[in-house]
Amino acid sequence: MSSPPAISSETSQSKKRRIAVIEIGTTSIRMAIAEGNEESRVQTLEKLVQTVAIGEDTYTVGRISRNTIETCVGVLKMYQEKLREYRLTDPQNIRVVATSAVREAENTLAFVDRVFIATGWSVNVLDVAELHRVIYQGIRVWRDQLPTLSQDRWVIAEVGGGNTEYLMLQHGEVEVANAVRLGSLRLSALLKTYDAPEGQWPVLLRKHAQRALSGTGIYAERTPAAKLLLLGGEMRLTAEKLLGVESTQEAALITLKDLESFTNRVLSMNVDELVREFHIPLPDAENLGPALVANTELAKELRVSKIHVLPATVRDGLLRELIDQDVWSDELVQQIIRSAIDVGRRFQFDESHAEHVARLSKSLFNQLAPLHGLDRRYELLLVLAALLHEIGLFIGTSAYHKHSMYLITNSELFGIGRKQLIIIGLITRYHRRTSPKSSHTGFINLERDDRVVVIKLAAILRVALALDGARNQRIHDFECTLTPKRLVITIPEISDLSMEQLAIRQIGNLFEETFGLPILLRGQPSLPMRKR
Repeated sequence: MSSPPAISSETSQSKKRRIAVIEIGTTSIRMAIAEGNEESRVQTLEKLVQTVAIGEDTYTVGRISRNTIETCVGVLKMYQEKLREYRLTDPQNIRVVATSAVREAENTLAFVDRVFIATGWSVNVLDVAELHRVIYQGIRVWRDQLPTLSQDRWVIAEVGGGNTEYLMLQHGEVEVANAVRLGSLRLSALLKTYDAPEGQWPVLLRKHAQRALSGTGIYAERTPAAKLLLLGGEMRLTAEKLLGVESTQEAALITLKDLESFTNRVLSMNVDELVREFHIPLPDAENLGPALVANTELAKELRVSKIHVLPATVRDGLLRELIDQDVWSDELVQQIIRSAIDVGRRFQFDESHAEHVARLSKSLFNQLAPLHGLDRRYELLLVLAALLHEIGLFIGTSAYHKHSMYLITNSELFGIGRKQLIIIGLITRYHRRTSPKSSHTGFINLERDDRVVVIKLAAILRVALALDGARNQRIHDFECTLTPKRLVITIPEISDLSMEQLAIRQIGNLFEETFGLPILLRGQPSLPMRKR
């Protein structure tokens, strides 16, 4: 089976490691095995797919049946045997994720626990924000084939089995990331609730797709002159049949007119004819028509005449993150920070103060690395908490730190999952005088490692806030010195630190409780110029 282009065309033998990602989707379970190194070069070695219609259970009865769960376990055990052939057994090199069909099921925990008991694998059930991040990462792998992605306005969408995920980009920056409850399997399940002849199904499919899209931000007036990029297996098949290209190897451009014609052709065929004509499994044939209808109506909603098709997949994004060991690129981090600033502006935050505290927090995090022992992933959580720590003032000044936590945990930050949002919210919850208590439900419900992260980052955030105690952004550079008895922060060219020292006395207690060190602020006045 063909593979996506390597992140670099060069080859390197430095620290190569084999990795695998498994996506438990709505209609199938897919695995990609790859090899990569520290320069983030990734080469796919093998791809496997097994059809399992998990979504058929979720979208009809609301839960995954016992038979379907055991079928999934059987597939995963088979994949486990394949990975043993590659000597791939270290959990650090294997990632298993699930999407909407598992996420929306009533028995998600039972499914995840059964997989763990049978295979030892922990399934990460991706929420919408995490899925958008992974899709974005996957697109970056193929970006050389569409260089205008960083120049023009784009709508990037994938019609899945359960939902349609979409990103709106302007000059490469993510403006909107959202999901619509419009998917091929969801549409198919909906049709079965109607007592209508098959001849009326195309009309019903189009009406439901139009209704689902009408309540979203996807429309031509909001995205003038936008280009449309569609992902997904059905669109790859369409491009292959219309253009005769091997769509897993290159980007393709098709017209809306041709897509409509191909969709009508598919809708005129029965399932057996689709299986024979396109050499696809029966479940894929059942969902092909609904998926193409959803894609066609999306293109019509945007009033585009041409459609770009890219073979990027969720697996591409997962492989990239796994080979990078979850250290996100500067580009992705900036996308996330821009998303946080947008949230802050929505709640009328003090932007200059928030950004300054974020810079101070980042510097503290890096200088105090030997003390806190946290890896780079947590730096971003601290920066986001620093940016958003005061948005609760939008509601009121009394207990605004609690309001900040509420607003953060009920907002959407691009690429940031639910668990990370809770951690960010709790960091802001404890940025004032209150320390974490066992009576605080959100805090005590975390696992111990995450509670420790919250305490450490909240303590560092308090120090950053104290350094801007006068709210005049006068402190930019400082040097942290760790001694056995205290943390000394030396601030050059400033002698009067009375405001900052007062702030340290008021809110610095959490730092001393956490790290066992009091804080000493030391000014270092600039030397007077000598007279000649």
